[in-house]
Amino acid sequence: MNAGRTIGVAGAGSIGCFVGGMLAAGGRRVALLARPRVIAEIEARGLRATSFEGVDRTIDAQALALSDDPSIFGDAGVVLVTVKSADTADIADIIARNAPPDVVVVSLQNGVGNVTVLRNRLPGRRVLGGMVPFNVISAGEGRFHRATSGDIVIEQDDGDTAEKLSVPGLKMRPTDNIDGVQWGKLLVNLNNALNALGDLPLRRQLAQRPWRRLFADQMAEGLVAIRAEGIIPVSSTPIPAAWMPRLLRLPDMIFEAMLGRTMKIDPEARSSMWEDLQRGRRTEIDYLQGVITGIADRRGLDAPLSRRVVELIRKAEAEAKGSPGLTPEQIRG
Repeated sequence: MNAGRTIGVAGAGSIGCFVGGMLAAGGRRVALLARPRVIAEIEARGLRATSFEGVDRTIDAQALALSDDPSIFGDAGVVLVTVKSADTADIADIIARNAPPDVVVVSLQNGVGNVTVLRNRLPGRRVLGGMVPFNVISAGEGRFHRATSGDIVIEQDDGDTAEKLSVPGLKMRPTDNIDGVQWGKLLVNLNNALNALGDLPLRRQLAQRPWRRLFADQMAEGLVAIRAEGIIPVSSTPIPAAWMPRLLRLPDMIFEAMLGRTMKIDPEARSSMWEDLQRGRRTEIDYLQGVITGIADRRGLDAPLSRRVVELIRKAEAEAKGSPGLTPEQIRG
């Protein structure tokens, strides 16, 4: 990766703007491919990247390349893909037409199948998988707030891409097992839909044992499906994935003490799927619980909770009224 070339962000929503903003604050040249609404916010007030840890960086709009025209990727050395999983094929074609042949493409998306899609549509280009462990809230007026902790993980390559992308306040770590890391993140992301259906901040949700038991049962169902595929998930926290259901079922005081040692959560943090429902956008349910039900169908497994959650999210999408504010008992049905 040539340090003098642009780092492009393909699909600069909440994650893309926070990551792009931190890279720009670290002295990198950054080009954001974004919706006109996001561009207007940043042009009016700058891009402000904040976090619950106290990070507060404001980047003047003039210090960024901002456009809804993908030709801004013309001199990109790296393109970070942050679009929804359903848009992966389309963004790959856009990168193919607009970015240089030697560009490094890094998927910073939820789900486990995006790298394959990108590689199939970008033959001859270097495509790396990645995993973003934290969530980002779009707070409006150009502000993007990181609300949970963790370092971005990127597939190890000969160009040391992860190390070269790291800047103060935004560390990126290499891994030689990105598949396991992404499957481990998928298990954690099964809570995205539960949080979206419950209409509670993540910290308040996780402080309540009935919600944690629901999450534990969802994760246990996911583990059965993933193991049936011969996959060993790598946890995005110091706690092994196989231990997580048991940990989640612990009494409140014990769980709270253990959570505090492994993950920091802003009191107002919510899942990206909650934000999708609030904004009337399509969610990524097919790439989370939908993956588990797909495995269950192939393997002849039961996955009743995953199927129930998919049904409830699709109903909420269709009604377009935001989160339905369900209880754990209502989600179980």
